[in-house]
Amino acid sequence: MTAFVRLLRDNRNYRAVWTGQIVSEIGDHFNNIAVLSLAMEHENAGLVVTGVFLSRAVPMLIAGPVAGVLLDRMDRRRVMIASDLVRAVVALGFIFAITHRENWVLFALSAMLMFASPFFTSGRSSILPTIATREELHTANTMTQTTAWASLTIGTFLGAVGTQFGYKAAFLFNTLSFLISALCVSRLHKPGGFRPVAALKQSVSGLRDYLDGLRYMRSVPLFSSIALISVGWASGGGAAQVLFSLFGEKVFHAGPMGIGVIWGCAGIGLLIGGTIAYWLGKRINFDQYKWTIAIVYVIHGGAYILFSQMPTLAWACVFIALSRGAVAVSSVLNVSQLMHHVDDRYRGRIFATLESLTWSTMMVSMMAAGAASTIYSPRTIGAWAGAISSTTAIFWTWRNLRGKIPEPPRTRNEETDEVTHAI
Repeated sequence: MTAFVRLLRDNRNYRAVWTGQIVSEIGDHFNNIAVLSLAMEHENAGLVVTGVFLSRAVPMLIAGPVAGVLLDRMDRRRVMIASDLVRAVVALGFIFAITHRENWVLFALSAMLMFASPFFTSGRSSILPTIATREELHTANTMTQTTAWASLTIGTFLGAVGTQFGYKAAFLFNTLSFLISALCVSRLHKPGGFRPVAALKQSVSGLRDYLDGLRYMRSVPLFSSIALISVGWASGGGAAQVLFSLFGEKVFHAGPMGIGVIWGCAGIGLLIGGTIAYWLGKRINFDQYKWTIAIVYVIHGGAYILFSQMPTLAWACVFIALSRGAVAVSSVLNVSQLMHHVDDRYRGRIFATLESLTWSTMMVSMMAAGAASTIYSPRTIGAWAGAISSTTAIFWTWRNLRGKIPEPPRTRNEETDEVTHAI
C-alpha cells in the first residue's frame, strides 16, 4: 500500500491519469446499466440486447488498427483528450434514445461509443511507461488495473442505483465523467510532449503501418503468445457476462441480489488477485513468470468449472472469486511484461490490437453463451466456458517447454527515455 500512496503522492502525471480513470470508468458503468435497461424495454428484448453487444463488438475490430496507428503517429495525450470529448458528445446523444425508442438509435450510439474507447484506453497503456520510472511501472500498472476492477464493482452498483433517478441522469453523469477525464488528461506534462520517440511518418500508408505492427508482434514470441492466450481466455471468459445473470436468476433463484453477490465476489477476487500479482511481480524472474501464467490459467479454468457445478450460492461465490483472482494475476503480470518490453514506436498498435482482439472475442463469446442458453443449462455452458479458457495453459506451457518464449531484450526506449513526473 505504501508504494501506491507514494506513487500518487510523488507522480503528478500518474495522479492525473488515475483520477480521470476513476471518474470515466464509473461513468461507463452508468451508461452500460442504462443502455441495457432501455434495451430490455423493447419488444424482443433478447434480440435487442444481442444487437447492442454486436454493435459494440464490430467497431472494436475496426477501431483497434486505426487507434493503434494514430497513437504511434501523434501526441498520445491529445488523442486521449479527443477520445474523451467525442465520447462525451456520444454519451449525451443517448438522451435522444430515451424518447426515440427505435433499435437503431441504441445500436448506432453504442457503436460510436465503443469505437472511440480504444483511442483512450490504449493511449493510457502506451503513456504509462513514459510517466512512470522503471521502478514505478509495475506499481502503476497494478494500480491502473485494480482501479478498473474496483470501478466495475462500485460502478455497476452505483449505475443500478443511478438509474432509479432516470435514464437522463445516468447519461448526463456519463457525459460529465468524460469531460472530467479530459480535463485530468490535459494536465499531463512532459518535455517534448507525448509523441512516440520515433513517431510514424504521416505520409506512410496507415494500413502498412498497422501491418508493420502486427509483424513486430509476431516477431517477438512473448508478445504473440500473450495475444493468443488473451484470445483463448476471452473465448470462454466472455460467457461469464451472461452466465452471472443466469446463475443468479435461474440456478440459485436469488434474483437481482444473487446477480449482485456473484458480481461482487468476482470483483473481490479480481482485487485480491491484483494484490497477489503486485507482490509476485516484485519477486519472480522471467522463467518463474512464465510458469506462474500456466498455473493461474489452470486455476482459473478449474475454479470456473467448479463454480458452475456448486450446489449453493455461497460455494459458487468462493470459486468465482478464485477464478477471477487467477485472471487478475495473469492480466497484471502480462501487461507489466508488455510495458517493460514493447518498443515505444509500437506501443499504440500493440495495446490497441490486444484490446480489440480480447473484447471482440468476449463479445462473440457473450452472444454464443446467450444463444446456447436457449438449448443448454447454465451449468453446462459454464463448464464448457471454464474448460475452453483453461486450454490456454496447454498452449502456453507447450511453447514454454519448447523454449519458444524467450525473454525479449531491453528495449531501446527503456534505456534512453527520460521519465518526467510533473513540472
